[in-house]
Amino acid sequence: MEKAKVYFMKEITPENLIKMYDVLGKKLPGKVAVKMHSGEQGNQNYLRPEFVKDLVNYVHGTVVECNTAYEGARNSTEKHKKLIKEHEWDKYFPFDLLDAEGADLELDVPNGKILKKNYVGKDLKNYDSLLVLSHFKGHAMGGYGGALKQLSIGCASSYGKTLIHTAGATNNQKELFKNLPEQDKFLEAMADAASSVVKYFNGNAVYINVMKNISVDCDCDGHASAPCMKDIGILASLDPIAVDQACLDLVYNSKDPGKDKLIARIESLHGVHTIEAASKLGFGTREYELIDVE
Repeated sequence: MEKAKVYFMKEITPENLIKMYDVLGKKLPGKVAVKMHSGEQGNQNYLRPEFVKDLVNYVHGTVVECNTAYEGARNSTEKHKKLIKEHEWDKYFPFDLLDAEGADLELDVPNGKILKKNYVGKDLKNYDSLLVLSHFKGHAMGGYGGALKQLSIGCASSYGKTLIHTAGATNNQKELFKNLPEQDKFLEAMADAASSVVKYFNGNAVYINVMKNISVDCDCDGHASAPCMKDIGILASLDPIAVDQACLDLVYNSKDPGKDKLIARIESLHGVHTIEAASKLGFGTREYELIDVE
């Protein structure tokens, strides 16, 4: 597989989000789902609606999200919709809670190492293309969160999230923390789930990672640590594996002393294994060319 192109811009602005989308040369067709993280109640690091609104409207997109599988302000449709209003996700553009009601959309994972089925919010079937707009940061279970996390846990329904976290053992949310697997199996399940969403959109997807407010904790943490690194920039690619690998490399190669905290979080949870497992599934590559954008 030839090297993927990953574009990089240091200055993080709403205008540059649009520039990074344009530089990919891929106009997303039809109805566009923009997968984002709505931010747990109390979290201070997530990407804000006002920051992304110009890009979302530029692609005529609908921001999409799913309910969580753990306690908090987003684990039921009623609570999540309340938080969506509090965080003003419905102020500037359409917002769709994909698994608000009804049966999930079942995606096959024929070559999955751990999962053979992935369950995503049923409304995903209403979209023709996907813009994965990720806040790159650490994660308390996956080590880091980027495009692959958004594709897997992010697009999964509550039941699907439980299945991924338990490496296929159960989709019963009440049994979630009784069935946590060995770490690598969870990460491999994430890669499996991500592959099914990539396959579903069949090339009609782009991936933008924003490296700002880089905390060791995910946006799903209501008491997340303050950012440990200075902002790095915006990365964009047509390859979700390459864009995540490039972000990791920028962290490791940074001269910011705060990187030690993030690297410790990533390595303690073997975070790179999600990328390794995804690469083996063949829906992208870890080999990339980093291209600076002026």
